[in-house]
Amino acid sequence: MNIVLLSGGSGKRLWPLSNDVRSKQFIKIFKKEDGSYESMVQRVYRQIKTVDADATVTIATSKTQVSAIHNQLGDGVGISIEPCRRDTFPAIALATAYLVDEMKVSPEESVVVCPVDPYVEDDYFAALKDLSEQADKGEANLVLMGIEPTYPSEKYGYIIPKTADHTSMVETFKEKPTADVAAEYIKRGALWNGGVFAYKLKYVLEKAHELIEFTDYQDLFDKYETLTKISFDYAVVEKEDKIQVQRFAGQWKDLGTWNTLTEAMEESVVGKGVLNETCSDVHIVNEMDVPVLAMGLHDVVISASPDGILVSDKEQSSYIKPYVDKFEQQIMFAEKSWGSFRVLDVEGTSMTIKVTLNPGHSMNYHSHKNRDEVWVVISGNGRTVVDGFEQAVKAGDVITMSAGCRHTVFADIELRLVEIQLGKDINVHDKQKFELEI
Repeated sequence: MNIVLLSGGSGKRLWPLSNDVRSKQFIKIFKKEDGSYESMVQRVYRQIKTVDADATVTIATSKTQVSAIHNQLGDGVGISIEPCRRDTFPAIALATAYLVDEMKVSPEESVVVCPVDPYVEDDYFAALKDLSEQADKGEANLVLMGIEPTYPSEKYGYIIPKTADHTSMVETFKEKPTADVAAEYIKRGALWNGGVFAYKLKYVLEKAHELIEFTDYQDLFDKYETLTKISFDYAVVEKEDKIQVQRFAGQWKDLGTWNTLTEAMEESVVGKGVLNETCSDVHIVNEMDVPVLAMGLHDVVISASPDGILVSDKEQSSYIKPYVDKFEQQIMFAEKSWGSFRVLDVEGTSMTIKVTLNPGHSMNYHSHKNRDEVWVVISGNGRTVVDGFEQAVKAGDVITMSAGCRHTVFADIELRLVEIQLGKDINVHDKQKFELEI
């Protein structure tokens, strides 16, 4: 089975855990059997491999998310990188060309496209296999998953099938309605459109060539920023007559807000937190190393991270985005392909950061024009290279680097250090990368 997972957005509706570089799908909030926590993307990837160990998984995403994906899933997952945001049709066209031209998948094979962040059980992925197998038959150019609605939602578009069979041709589509109109749709047998569909690779390649002038994957990648922003629904689905839908009646939740996310949480407190006995339906998600105490609260979510603190009625938490959009905030935490960093302190001419490097990983060999840096190793073992000079480092060692100095650090085992940046113009753009030859 070939699966393309669409991973987009900055996920500001789950602030303060999500930010411009850490989308909601990377937040580790779901408890595993061993007591550790996994993110939405880790959960979905694990479930796919449980149902089909040989599945080819490709994540279509922006370049800002690549480091987090490698951090959480390793280097084995395929990634179709969008150089910039151009909506879902260009993203899906690029991922399709990537599979055919780069991964050498036959254009006759089918692929399933779905969001990276649904909260589902394993039967959902079994249904995806059915969707792929239906697309293989060639009875329709597109095969959609129609989710059996549990209430007249105003958040989803609706698919109205021609029959009540498990697999049916599609009669029509309806945009997101009011609750009253949605109830009428449901009486007609309508299904939620969850943005899940399957097709043969050659079909979307043909559609892409009709709408975009390009030769192959690399050519499409190179001219990606010139492409018109358009959704897959508008570009393809609404113009296609041969569409089938398969019903899915299992659990399916879109965890796009704190309200829906806390409904899926197995425990009330993640991180350091205490609820007294007078609290009801209260959730705490705390990434800080300080305790949070809640008393006498009802229907409230409390979340704390280095980026900020949220205390909100759960229903009101759905309206968080316009407020967060007004914040001008330094990114305080991010996961990278080599590990992670957390900003501890920001002042006018200095910034203090705690850095964790995963075993066997290193930073890029780089320099800064406008700042000096000091590294203090607090745990682990590794090696630094400063202007071509390599030395072993351990807990307690201090490494200083002046502006213009080329430097990097390697972790032999997990290596933690405090990085102190000193300068009048500290910013993320002040970085020049170099090839390292030692």
